[in-house]
Amino acid sequence: MSEPQRAKALKTLCRDVANCTQCEELAKTRTQTVFGVGTPMARLVFLGEAPGADEDRLGEPFVGRAGQLLTKIIEACTLAREKVYILNILKCRPPGNRNPTPAESANCRKFLREQLRIIQPEFICCLGAVAAQNLLETTTPIGQLRGKFHEFEGIRVLATYHPAYLLRSPAAKRPTWDDMKLLMKEMGIELPDQN
Repeated sequence: MSEPQRAKALKTLCRDVANCTQCEELAKTRTQTVFGVGTPMARLVFLGEAPGADEDRLGEPFVGRAGQLLTKIIEACTLAREKVYILNILKCRPPGNRNPTPAESANCRKFLREQLRIIQPEFICCLGAVAAQNLLETTTPIGQLRGKFHEFEGIRVLATYHPAYLLRSPAAKRPTWDDMKLLMKEMGIELPDQN
């Protein structure tokens, strides 16, 4: 699919997401759905768990403090936010920022799969346990999932810690950066020497 075809397909899917009321509680409490942002031609997709309050208000994933840190991580990898695609397992904010329920994740899975089918990324970076466990359909803890590649429908998947977790636990920044270096090496992107 060409870039205009992918962009058109994503726009159509975005409308379908905006009209979804499968999760009654989420449909009632959301301000708007949060579809995803980035280039439809992205080689790399960053996948989080669900929108928070800032994302629900603005309609864009990862725009709060965790999003600012994610942008710094992307830039440290010599990439730009516009050159990747950022999305979540859920397209609606769970009340009180609670974790998605299995039913909510299952309801949203068709949208996630379709987004990935349209974008056709080579790599997915799962941000945090909820995203990784949902995508890979596992209960393995994030500490055991990170540091190596997994596979989802022919796409290489790397799991790392969520930026919100890094804000609370700065010691996890080092292993997260190790994960990003591993990902960039696999993508053929040379990183400048950094501490």
